[in-house]
Amino acid sequence: MKYNDPFNRENNVTGIKPTLLILAAGLGSRYGGSKQIDPVGSHGACLFDYSIHDARRAGFGKIVFLISRAMEADFKKAIDAKYGEDSTDIQYAFQELNDLPAGFALPVDRVKPWGTGHAVLAARDVIGEPFAVINADDYYGPGSFDLMARALMDPDREAREMVMVGFRLERTLSPHGYVSRGACLTENGFLKSVIEREQVQRSAEGIYYVDAAGKPNAIAADSVVSMNFWGFTPDPIYTILETLFIAFLERNIANPKSEFYIPLAVDEAIGKGRIKVRVAPSDEEWFGMTYAQDRAEVQAKLAQRTQSGDYPENLFAAR
Repeated sequence: MKYNDPFNRENNVTGIKPTLLILAAGLGSRYGGSKQIDPVGSHGACLFDYSIHDARRAGFGKIVFLISRAMEADFKKAIDAKYGEDSTDIQYAFQELNDLPAGFALPVDRVKPWGTGHAVLAARDVIGEPFAVINADDYYGPGSFDLMARALMDPDREAREMVMVGFRLERTLSPHGYVSRGACLTENGFLKSVIEREQVQRSAEGIYYVDAAGKPNAIAADSVVSMNFWGFTPDPIYTILETLFIAFLERNIANPKSEFYIPLAVDEAIGKGRIKVRVAPSDEEWFGMTYAQDRAEVQAKLAQRTQSGDYPENLFAAR
């Protein structure tokens, strides 16, 4: 896809534009800082700026950033400098530790956010239309946003049918260290389960992960993995997440490191028959900045895609 050949959205017969929720509340411990606002493209563009550009071109409307109160001032200042203070299609939601269901109190030793599932819940008062969820510090590619937009705008999609854009494992790895990946088991195009694989990396013999016993196991290069690119319908996903978050807290509130993750919640909801998740396989290369050493490679890849015509030199002037 070239920049001067935008995706045709005439098939959106519903007239409802989906929203993009960008999860940006966390700090990258392995990366060593606030990588969400690290400029890696021309004119100070961050990775999420490319996602916003791709999403708008694919037919998304509102953009919602999920951030923490601690980073609010600096983050908004950076966004306003790029998009203007009057950008009405950009809104904010906040993930706060004390945002808990009735009957639960914040433990005194809790400093870690409650996880990505809780982050989606934190946006429940801001989003009332079909929406996609992504990580701020990941690159998904324009084709991935086209797939998601098509699915969310499909007038024949059931309310309980969610969406996940899946990627080939071999196109998601970092050359600078191991990663964790959610390996997807599918059947007839729908997700059956997501199995977390730890310490996934390449070797001379191929790609492997390390199991709980510390044993390396081969994993196919073309395995479909989840990179946290989900498509949801507010009703029923908020009700489901609220119910599962309560169950999570009942089991884990005393553990200061436990987190309520989207894949775990989705997995449980699928198992209970409350939702089904269509998997949309993407041919795009995913990349991100898990490690500080990834930055130079990310910059080179973005420059190459700009040179090839996928993006304008200045994302912000092109709007």
